[in-house]
Amino acid sequence: MKTMKILKYNLIAVGLGMMSACSGMLDEELFSQMAPENFLTTQEGIKSTLDAAYAEGYLNGYSHHSVRNIEEWCTDIEWETGGGENRTAVLMIDFTWDASVGWMYGDMWLKPYRAIRNANVVLENVDAADISEDLKRTYASEARFIRALSYYYLHSWFGPVPIRQSSEDELYLARPSEEEIRQFVESELLAVIPNLPDPGEEQAYGRVTNGGARALLTKFYLNTKQWQKAADMAQEVMDMGNYSLYPDYAMLFRVQNERNNEFILAYPQTPQVPGNNYINGAFPDGFASDPETGLTFQNSWRNWAAQYRLYDRFYNSFEAGDKRMDLIIDSYVNGQGNTVSLLNNNNTRSFKYWPDPNGLGNEHGNDVPGVRYADILLSRAEALNELNGPNQESIDLINMVRERADVAPLNLIDFGTTEALRNHLLNERAWEFYTEGKRREDQIRLGTFVSSAQERGVSNAKATHVLFPIPQAALDANPNLIQNEGY
Repeated sequence: MKTMKILKYNLIAVGLGMMSACSGMLDEELFSQMAPENFLTTQEGIKSTLDAAYAEGYLNGYSHHSVRNIEEWCTDIEWETGGGENRTAVLMIDFTWDASVGWMYGDMWLKPYRAIRNANVVLENVDAADISEDLKRTYASEARFIRALSYYYLHSWFGPVPIRQSSEDELYLARPSEEEIRQFVESELLAVIPNLPDPGEEQAYGRVTNGGARALLTKFYLNTKQWQKAADMAQEVMDMGNYSLYPDYAMLFRVQNERNNEFILAYPQTPQVPGNNYINGAFPDGFASDPETGLTFQNSWRNWAAQYRLYDRFYNSFEAGDKRMDLIIDSYVNGQGNTVSLLNNNNTRSFKYWPDPNGLGNEHGNDVPGVRYADILLSRAEALNELNGPNQESIDLINMVRERADVAPLNLIDFGTTEALRNHLLNERAWEFYTEGKRREDQIRLGTFVSSAQERGVSNAKATHVLFPIPQAALDANPNLIQNEGY
């Protein structure tokens, strides 16, 4: 296989480099299961390649703060000033991004495709590996999930992109139709659900379960407006009985509580590279403490020049007493002992990823939620509203989320039209999922992404901005790629 040859040559190169350090080794014949030709016939070889696929997505890709920021800075929740990141933020805030942007190619194109490549290597070699049949099925299903997850994000960002299922594929692939890529993602997720472990039975925390695959499929159906399928799959997740709302929203995202029954699909982070480093940009200038919570800045943490700020319009939209506001700070004490207000200047800060007491340098260990149970509840509520208009079940599902936030329950009589409940759900999702990288997809799905930008005075915003451009480097590398409209 091409893939085996590439791995073989890479491993030989490493081996030759090691042997050159000791001439005596040149005369010895190697007998090892880790020899290049044996690497992918072992459990260690298959697992390490699968781990590499996970790493490209879970650690370096979809959970990375740079990608989540990109998904938020073009919305009505968050913006940014200062530091090197401002070069990126300005493009997102002003809707002036284009195909030449380097980070879009590296973070949002290459990383998913590297995950896809690694997943394909696993799938091409796992059947011949010297491992049990049960383990083969699990590893193959995990690899297919990682591949589907990667296409889920690529589709959200760029629309239909080339589908690579093998190292034997043609080098230059054309873009599939919208129907083809939807069918691929759906069929892959449906196929792996029966062979993935039940929640709690996975080999290690963070690896995908059949609940995680169902949750991702729910979100895929929702974002592609397949309302009945979204409602049905959300119900499947609910019927599993494995998941529930964590009782305290303010504590949900703290490191000590991260292995909970609300995070269905989670991207684990550690206080090492790469970790969760969102909070470094959320700390206000000169932050020393938050008297309301007792939080005190530690010397082991970092406070970046980049400043992640929330819009006043979003901050002021919360209902009085909403517990979800407890993770937003609106004042602090600086190093000189002065109290600094963050109100009325588009400057409040999200502390959703509460600083890790063991955080070191830029890295904190807060896991990033891919899909939470609250999202499943609100997804079913939204799908049922789109199918049937305002209904009691949708109201009940929303009220489950609102009860934890300690805000008054909704009444069905207050929503006379589908649009009225749709607008409320858009607000409810903002209050529930801010700083989780969900706002762009929510606004696009519910039709406010461009119009809300225009309302903020972003004159550049136009309908074609619902997709990002295919990166120019990808176009240069593949003559069969066609750019998205408007770029």
